[in-house]
Amino acid sequence: MAKNSNLVEVAFKGQRKGIYRNRNELDIKRDDWVLVEGDRGVDLGRVSLAGSLVRLKRGKGETRSLLRTAAPSDLEAYERNKGREREAFRACKTAIEAHRLDMKLVGVEMQFDGSKITFYFTAAQRVDFRELVKDLAAQFRTRIELRQIGVRDEARRVGGCGICGRPQCCCMFLTEFEQITTQMAKDQQLALNPAKISGNCGRLLCCLRYEEEAYTMALRQFPPVGATVRVDGKQGSVSFINVFELRAQVHFEDKSAEWYTADEIRKGKKADAPQQPQQE
Repeated sequence: MAKNSNLVEVAFKGQRKGIYRNRNELDIKRDDWVLVEGDRGVDLGRVSLAGSLVRLKRGKGETRSLLRTAAPSDLEAYERNKGREREAFRACKTAIEAHRLDMKLVGVEMQFDGSKITFYFTAAQRVDFRELVKDLAAQFRTRIELRQIGVRDEARRVGGCGICGRPQCCCMFLTEFEQITTQMAKDQQLALNPAKISGNCGRLLCCLRYEEEAYTMALRQFPPVGATVRVDGKQGSVSFINVFELRAQVHFEDKSAEWYTADEIRKGKKADAPQQPQQE
């Protein structure tokens, strides 16, 4: 059996995902509803990946187990939990207003067996929510967890479409957020307009990282924009680099401009144009 053939990725509410081990070798396929080991209990989710497609992250410890496939009664209980989640959301918002806490409630997730309710929120700074937890625990008679998340996690939980018209990457396939910088937008010669290079979360678009390596490899072949070069016996400066055609535009002191490849700039002269065959 392949090393990762018994691993299963399970998706839960709010785009939360986890990797579990199918130790009982159950016949599991994508979109199956399954019960898994939860945080001191049992949780229910839908299989998003199974078998050799699933990869454990390096350094990840022992995975929890997949217990069994869900029965119709489990799915009925899951729907009932959704009603309790809506009730918990309203109760928490009311309690937040009563305690005058500077926080925004994003979502509520109840563990399948009802042993825990998790409230996700965003806030500009740390929030003392101890009294809020006491009120919620007294009302719902179960373990309460308040988890502060960032704006990118909020966008993933809420969902939506990006400026490309497709569902947000964080909702589709991204499992973790990597660092995105404005330098990536500069490398890709994009206008530094926040409305154009920011996602629904208000942070820089995750897709800026996808082609960053290709752009940097192309740009590395040329002198940077603004650099002084000497080509064809004339001195000029690099004004623009076309990474798709791998050519740079050089503006000369006499106001003329020419396009050159990286090799032509290094050699200091434009390559001779191929001779056209003479017609008889």
